[in-house]
Amino acid sequence: MIVENTSELKERIERLKREKNAVILAHYYTRPEVQAVADFLGDSLALSVRAQSVDADVILFAGVHFMAETAKVLCPEKKVLIPCPEAGCSLADSCPAAEFAAFKAKYPGYRVVSYVNTTVEVKALTDICCTSSNALKVVESIPADVPVLFGPDRNLGSYIRKLTGRTNMVLWDGACHVHEEFSLEKLLQLKREHPEARVVVHPECRPYILEVADYVGSTAGILDYCGRSEAREFIVVTEAGILAEMNRLYPDKRFIPAPPDDETCGCNNCRYMKMVTLENIASSLETLSPEVVIDEEIRRRAERSIRNMIAIQ
Repeated sequence: MIVENTSELKERIERLKREKNAVILAHYYTRPEVQAVADFLGDSLALSVRAQSVDADVILFAGVHFMAETAKVLCPEKKVLIPCPEAGCSLADSCPAAEFAAFKAKYPGYRVVSYVNTTVEVKALTDICCTSSNALKVVESIPADVPVLFGPDRNLGSYIRKLTGRTNMVLWDGACHVHEEFSLEKLLQLKREHPEARVVVHPECRPYILEVADYVGSTAGILDYCGRSEAREFIVVTEAGILAEMNRLYPDKRFIPAPPDDETCGCNNCRYMKMVTLENIASSLETLSPEVVIDEEIRRRAERSIRNMIAIQ
């Protein structure tokens, strides 16, 4: 069996992209070598918007399953590939559609806001989707006297509820396995060791982690803040995959990943994002599979909630 090295795989992927008229969209949390072959790199919101304007026959989504589903919802006429269908999402898994539908039924008249980290079936039950980049804008777009049901991330929902001061906002009890695991004790120790460092935190983290942040924001927001800040060091409290783009954009700055409670588990790395590799990208482009297929009625209902989000920008 012939095993290709990284440079050979990259060359093969570039050749296949040309032959198949394909583009690769990749999330910041994927492996550095995967990010390197992407035609567009971004966070969930940017990738959702970008998918609509892709000029190609094939979209390969280097990310987790719900992201590829979102691309297919917005681009039903295109072939959308997911190189590793097993790459799920702990947050999406924490919100099964049938259970969410039953939860929603308990709150008639509530406007349903769902994080994009959900299955297409949950999006079909939703009025407006959101990402960590625009969750505040989305909730603020809803009249103050209209109650809100927010899911599935309880930490993001709690943060937005605090920022808006809403008392009429109920939360689904879900969470991301990566952002739940950061250690406050170890974070405070890092702050003592690096007193000049700024702490940048994703809003999916627990409230007591957010309390010690200098900046709270999405992956794109964190990248922007690090570029604008005069600080030379940053303690990064989100999935460690973002470090590759940070170091590429700001090579003169130092980025220190915050450790989880259990440093032996690699819990600040999303195991699902890391399942996407150059090997399965090349194989997917070669065979034009696995392809994302969505029931048309579900797709149209999910599309409405996503486009309602995009219209708020």
